[in-house]
Amino acid sequence: MAHPEPRPTAHPARPAGSPTNGRAAGHAPSSDGDAARTRKRAALSGFLFGCGIAASMIDLFIFHLGLQWHHFYDLSTHEVALVTDGFFHAFGWFITVWGLFLLADVRRRGGVHWPHWAGAVVLGAGFFQLFDGVVDHKLLGIHQIRYGVDILPYDLVWNGTAVILMLIGFLVLRRGARAYRDA
Repeated sequence: MAHPEPRPTAHPARPAGSPTNGRAAGHAPSSDGDAARTRKRAALSGFLFGCGIAASMIDLFIFHLGLQWHHFYDLSTHEVALVTDGFFHAFGWFITVWGLFLLADVRRRGGVHWPHWAGAVVLGAGFFQLFDGVVDHKLLGIHQIRYGVDILPYDLVWNGTAVILMLIGFLVLRRGARAYRDA
């Protein structure tokens, strides 16, 4: 009869009141490889969360439902447009929840440096917006930002804002990544 291997103890318990550097006691990454993996998972978590929030909250709630400027797929009937909005909404929330599950896993494994995660969120929101503006609006042509107006100013603001968000997110993400290396 085989005996299960004993579980290795990664870290001894910390005394009560000792600093944890924002991490749960006993859950700090045990090596540089673990720290890099945690950093990457935190970035992926924030990126997915940012993409999902940009899709589900900003694009769908503001432009699809609130202003009613467009739907996800505007090349068919109004009924098809509403159904595609529903699928788009579900997909956006799936990505958002996926990012939150990854965030919970990162917190369990060793903690989150919130500036790093926030940078990834902003980067993800900008990425989604740029992807939507270039791929959905221009390459596929499945919808535009708005109809019946000169579209160029809208495209410039939409895509320009996306690039600015991505730059800000990237800078904050890089700065936050240093916190993982310094910890």
